[in-house]
Amino acid sequence: MPTYQYKCPHCENEFEEFQSITEDPIDKCPQCGKKPRRIITGGAGFLLKGSGFYTTDYRSESYKAAAKKDSDAAVSSTAKTDTTKKDKPKTDKPKA
Repeated sequence: MPTYQYKCPHCENEFEEFQSITEDPIDKCPQCGKKPRRIITGGAGFLLKGSGFYTTDYRSESYKAAAKKDSDAAVSSTAKTDTTKKDKPKTDKPKA
């Protein structure tokens, strides 16, 4: 549920309310009882600070070892298949 900020122009009271998006704005200041104004804010958002955060940053050592083994095996099998391929010699088509 989003948090909405309000400020009463009459008593300068600032407060926050957790409300559903479909709810109407609050019409009474909890301090003076007059109509407050909803303040437009940037929201809390989701912020990560640092050099970078990735799913693979915090993998276990055993996972990293297995992944390296799999990638090494894939590279070596690709190299083997590439060296065994031979180009077929080009043959001249017979003239008709």
